Amino acid sequence: MSVKINYQNTHFITSAPDIRHLPEDEGIEIAFAGRSNAGKSSSLNRLTNQKSLAKTSKTPGRTQLINLFKVTDGCHIVDLPGYGFAQVPLEMKKKWQKSLGEYLQKRQCLKGLVVLMDIRHPMKDLDQQLIFWAVDSGIPVQVLLTKADKLKSGARKAAVLKIREDAKGFGGTVQVDPFSSLKGLGVDVLRNKLDEWFAPAFADLIDEDFDAENASDNDGE
Repeated sequence: MSVKINYQNTHFITSAPDIRHLPEDEGIEIAFAGRSNAGKSSSLNRLTNQKSLAKTSKTPGRTQLINLFKVTDGCHIVDLPGYGFAQVPLEMKKKWQKSLGEYLQKRQCLKGLVVLMDIRHPMKDLDQQLIFWAVDSGIPVQVLLTKADKLKSGARKAAVLKIREDAKGFGGTVQVDPFSSLKGLGVDVLRNKLDEWFAPAFADLIDEDFDAENASDNDGE
């Protein structure tokens, strides 16, 4: 089923310190995760054509909450806490890495994971751990190599090819593409991937409408 979603309608719902403070575990959620300086907020803003949907901080590592955004009925984007930033107190780091892990392991409506990493510093240990976990759980992964405009065309292509080759080692479904919030590179690829992952939610809505229509017809007999 082919679905085209207008991501510009995406809006903020809530922030939560852990999964117990999130809404019901239903519908489809797509999570965005990455190191604190990978450009996650900028990518979300570019995806939705909104300047400040996700708050960008001059001090990476300050976003410690799980942020939930509604795209449309039954479809949500989750902005997970950034990880791996060195200049954060250890206790604080442990606290939000725990909430990150808990979300990834226990949230049943999670159906896709977007992992963002700076194209110049890709596949750090925590990035790889995250992808291995997703593959083990049967969750498809879209890797976005952010800040791709920082490299010249030849170097960018070489970097993407290398990471695509490395990604084969994870097994599972791991797609790798360059991305630039500044230039708009890779935005259509990201939207198409999210459309694909969200599509089952629309199939469910169509089924519900069909069932309701049949019930109405039967009542009239």
